[in-house]
Amino acid sequence: NRDGIIAIEGPVKLQIMELLKDSSRSFDEIVKYTGKAKSTISVHLSDLKQNNLLEERIDPKDKRKKTYVMCSQYAACSQKPIVEHYHAALKRFTTTFDSERELLTSILHAVQSGFDAQGINHRPIMETIGQDVGIKVAENFTSTYLEGLFEEVAEYWDTHKLGYLSVLSYDPLAIQIDDCFVCKGAPDIGQKLCSFSEGLLQGILCQKLNMQCNLVEIECHGNGDDHCLFVMQ
Repeated sequence: NRDGIIAIEGPVKLQIMELLKDSSRSFDEIVKYTGKAKSTISVHLSDLKQNNLLEERIDPKDKRKKTYVMCSQYAACSQKPIVEHYHAALKRFTTTFDSERELLTSILHAVQSGFDAQGINHRPIMETIGQDVGIKVAENFTSTYLEGLFEEVAEYWDTHKLGYLSVLSYDPLAIQIDDCFVCKGAPDIGQKLCSFSEGLLQGILCQKLNMQCNLVEIECHGNGDDHCLFVMQ
């Protein structure tokens, strides 16, 4: 939140924050989602409010009801440390690189796997940073409709050697990136690696088309695929 990083302890509080991540929810919806007693949820909501992690609002459709909305940012979470991927990423620096892009990609792999090795799931904050970057990148584009915008985005990706971007479908939106600058050359580690790209594309769509969307990567080099695929959910 605005005061810094707050560690959330306990599975119920984590459930509540996960539910509120995408939209506001009523008290009854939170109770149903968690499966806990109303008195238990009231205590957890009070704790989260005191830490400035969520806000309580009056439902405009029914003033007798309250809704809850996040007023904080999901930065990261703990996970079991994964060390072997980090060692593999570091080993690549013992040889020379064929291009500046290959060096950049290797640095990204080392940073991402370094967080994993420390037991930190960095994906939420990487997505947020990607969104912030995407909002600024969007200032390079002039199109105000989806098809025209992605013609410009594809050209931008190609010009700056970020990969080859193509739109497989506009409804629902499905975007494929070949030769992705984030994950090309990454080993199959059973993880999708491109949360930064998820945020980047979301930021562009939000800034240019005022689209609040949730683009999710479902295929990635880090998961054994030969391309990245992002779909609207």
